[in-house]
Amino acid sequence: MAEPKTPKDIEALNFEDALSQLEEIVRGLEAGQVKLDKAVEYYERGAMLKQHCEAKLADARMKIEKITGLGDAMKLENVEPE
Repeated sequence: MAEPKTPKDIEALNFEDALSQLEEIVRGLEAGQVKLDKAVEYYERGAMLKQHCEAKLADARMKIEKITGLGDAMKLENVEPE
């Protein structure tokens, strides 16, 4: 099954704004006060926001790899989150 096309309003979001919207959706769903139909809409939008954030992170990582790969002495180091 094909992935649904990302809406233009999500595509226009920067990483921070997309993440903020995703966090808001998660809080709303966790509160359990959303009717089923609305919860499904939230879940679908949340999935698209998650995919958008992952794409933004992958793009940033690729740019960092290009920058750090320019010189022999420069290397990309994996940084583990705390």
